[in-house]
Order: sequence, then C-alpha cells, then structure tokens
Amino acid sequence: MQLDKVVAYHKALADATRIKLLILLAEGEQNGQVLAEKLGVTPATITHHATKLREASLINERREKNTIYFSLNHYFIKSNASAAEQLIYRNVGAEERVEKVEEGVIRLKETVVRNFFTADGRLKHMPAQLKKKLIVLEHIVSKLALGQKYSEKEINTFIKGFHDDFATIRREFIMHQFMFREADIYELNPRELWAKWETLA
Repeated sequence: MQLDKVVAYHKALADATRIKLLILLAEGEQNGQVLAEKLGVTPATITHHATKLREASLINERREKNTIYFSLNHYFIKSNASAAEQLIYRNVGAEERVEKVEEGVIRLKETVVRNFFTADGRLKHMPAQLKKKLIVLEHIVSKLALGQKYSEKEINTFIKGFHDDFATIRREFIMHQFMFREADIYELNPRELWAKWETLA
C-alpha cells in the first residue's frame, strides 16, 4: 500500500542524525568509521542508524574485508519523496476534472441532438457511428415513462412521431437494453441497464 511505504520512508527520516548521515553520503560512498568521526558519534551509533536507513531502502551497504561502506540509494530516496507528494495532492483538481468530463458529455449530447434532429424534433436519419446512434436512441426513449407498459402499436405510434422507420428503431431499443419486451408488451429498463455511450471512444 502506498501509504504504508510513505509512512515507513518518513519514519526512517525522523531523526536528525540519520538526516545528517544521508547528507554526508550525498557526497559519495563512505565507511562507518569516517561517518562516526564526522558526526562526532560512536561507530555503534552509525551502525544503529544505518540499519534503520537500510531497512527503508534509503542506503546501500558494501563490505570490504572488515570495513562496511555506505552509499545512498538515490532511486528510493527520490521515488519515495515523489510518492509522498503524489499521495498528499492526489485529490487536488479531481473534482474539476470530473466537472470537465461531465461538461464534455453534455456538449456532445447537445451537438448530436442538434445535428440529427429537426427543429420540430423529427429524426433526420440514424447515425452510422454507434456512439451517436446511442445518443439518438437515448434522446428518443427518454420521452417514455418509466414503469409504464406499452403495446407494440403504442410504441410504433410513439416512434413514428420521430421517424417513419419504427420497426428498426423499436429493435434498436431492445438490442441496446433501453427497453425489454414480454408478450408484445414493451417497458423501459432502468437507466442503469441502458447501453452507455459515454464510455465509448
């Protein structure tokens, strides 16, 4: 989990001696004795803090005979710092992005309706592109009442108010889950079942 990694990273840094140790190692690889002298602490103290930093993957260790050399793990230092920033700011602008997506969806729907319907609401022709076709079908079917049952004759008459090819449009309603038919009685499906044009490219 990203949060756990960020917490572990900052716990490793939550000590002044460890921060100083990392600053010295930024100059290059150094052994424990040299680091102890520079920081004015015992080699055992260096070993203790180095263990914490190594567990957090912030430094590397290399043994040469009886001497241990330490160096920075540049990748983990930078990536963990970046992860903390991303975690903190992850929701900033999210609402604005959602609003922009919704605005784009509304604009597209309005454009398709304007282009494929006449001023008096008649369908000029069925779009060839699936996304636009679904927008057109949704626009028409949304004029029906949820929960009301319609005979086939009633559905045909309703569709004729938009286009003469009622048989094709009626089949499209069923095919794309806008409506269901049982014993020649038609009824709107819940909107959640309707084919989602918003997710199409």
